[in-house]
Amino acid sequence: MTLIDGKALADKMAIELKTKVDDLKSAGVTPGLVVILVGENPASQVYVRNKERRASAAGFHSEVIRLPEETTEIALLNLIAQLNQDDRWHGILVQLPLPAHISEEKILLAIDPDKDVDGFHPTNMGRLWSGNPVMIPSTPAGIMVMLETYGVEVAGKNALVIGRSNIVGKPMAQMLLDRHATVTIAHSRTKNLPTIAKQADILVVAIGRGNFVTADFVKPGAVVIDVGMNRDENGKLIGDVKFDEVEPIASLITPVPGGVGPMTITMLMEQTYEAAKRTLDK
Repeated sequence: MTLIDGKALADKMAIELKTKVDDLKSAGVTPGLVVILVGENPASQVYVRNKERRASAAGFHSEVIRLPEETTEIALLNLIAQLNQDDRWHGILVQLPLPAHISEEKILLAIDPDKDVDGFHPTNMGRLWSGNPVMIPSTPAGIMVMLETYGVEVAGKNALVIGRSNIVGKPMAQMLLDRHATVTIAHSRTKNLPTIAKQADILVVAIGRGNFVTADFVKPGAVVIDVGMNRDENGKLIGDVKFDEVEPIASLITPVPGGVGPMTITMLMEQTYEAAKRTLDK
């Protein structure tokens, strides 16, 4: 069994990114990332701080716009319209979840697809599914880099994605399909899930339930990617995979924390850089 060290890989990529950003600055372009945070969600505050730190370390022009909980939907839409027109920003990110009175769908639709570093805009989803990706969701993008870095041959393998969200499950399935895996998507209503999972050479778990996947789900030698971020009864961070049970069976496995999480923010930075680089060709 080999542990996939997402943190070490993210740190290595961050150093390489800084060099690429310096080169881009020499050509007259500084990547710009603006993050909008509405309200006081504690988890969102942590994520945004991490993004802020990474953007600054990479040498980006970055800003966090913090808005009060009671910000209206129209005020947020007007702000996004302004940022869409501002050439300083190559990436616009609205931290989810938003307060209940604001429609996430309307807000995500308002972001210019070419500045949508989260890759959630329907235009970017369509580009991904049609095999012409531009901006792609960061978590699955990071997972693909991890598989490549650790020499996992994807072509011809049976891959199972447990979870069907627009953020991870669906784009993950498409990216694996694009690399010629045979892909199945399963979810909370899938019957005989352990039996199906046991046939997978690559198992990606993003169901949002702590310790959901046990040894019964895993084929010996499988590659197991755990996207889950949950808290147990003691407040400890755990994944969707029961790590102690699955680790001895898997050939490769991501830990929680230190696996997929660090790569998500790294890919966000990479995509902002790529968006800035594309402006040179315009």
